[in-house]
Amino acid sequence: MVGKPGLRRTSPRRTASLGHRAARVAAVLRSGTAARLLSRLSALNLVEGAVRLAAQAFLTALPLLMTFAAFAPGWLQDLLADSLRAVLGVRGDTLEEMRQAFSATGTTRDTTGAVGLVVTLVSATAFSRALQAVCERCWHLPRAAVRALVWRWLVWPVVWLVFLLFQAPLRGGFGAGSVSGLVLSVVSATLLWWWSQHLLLGGRIGWLSLLPGAVLAGTGTVLLSRAARLLVPTAMERSLHEFGPLGPVFTFLSWLIVVFLTAVSGLALGEYVASTTWYRTVAAPRLASARRAHSPAPGEAARRRPWAR
Repeated sequence: MVGKPGLRRTSPRRTASLGHRAARVAAVLRSGTAARLLSRLSALNLVEGAVRLAAQAFLTALPLLMTFAAFAPGWLQDLLADSLRAVLGVRGDTLEEMRQAFSATGTTRDTTGAVGLVVTLVSATAFSRALQAVCERCWHLPRAAVRALVWRWLVWPVVWLVFLLFQAPLRGGFGAGSVSGLVLSVVSATLLWWWSQHLLLGGRIGWLSLLPGAVLAGTGTVLLSRAARLLVPTAMERSLHEFGPLGPVFTFLSWLIVVFLTAVSGLALGEYVASTTWYRTVAAPRLASARRAHSPAPGEAARRRPWAR
């Protein structure tokens, strides 16, 4: 049978060869690093962890911010509003609504009181507990004893609040420019996630093993925040005009889910990187040797610190 002019017939042998190649490629993809990583990430239920963290941040962290603003002086309220503006990029009517909420100190202070402030701080530990559960799930660790973690649950929201307060000057590079601000933001966010993992995991994982996740989570959240400054303000303004004061609430909650999905994915990927042969045999020893090189010798440290003897 003569084929049509201009068309080439594929031989059965060539078709079978292409089928074998496709099967080999599919087998490599199923058994390769990418497949194992995706399977590992799917087993961690990253979306569920991100949604839970976003909900806890919305339900406990925001009341903590409002209560803190009620007791803070005016300049600190302005610093908090400017930092939230730097993180979210809010402007216009949404920014004015936020400033009015933070400046409404009289009623909130009278209603809350000092006891209410303590209760709000204790309730904010739900956020710490949720983040601790995510970190333990990423590192496949059992739940730690409550006695060893209570003070950690209280310390973490306080440090997080201080970190949030300085976002406005930090992202401006303390006057040095946007490039310096970006570098400082990435470094500070990496340090925060590095310390947060070590604190909430109770020191059960070494610092060097926690570093890849801190770098990925810190870099990812900072870059996402930079992108959010272009998208979130427009979405908040539109939702404010269409749905009223509740509109920006849903936009903010959606943004929180994306932020924590990025952070949790970074922590999970960091655990995977720290468990690879390359990191254990190449990166970690070099980091450890560099740290020892920059640290003083035991005798020299004792001479510098007589009280350590």
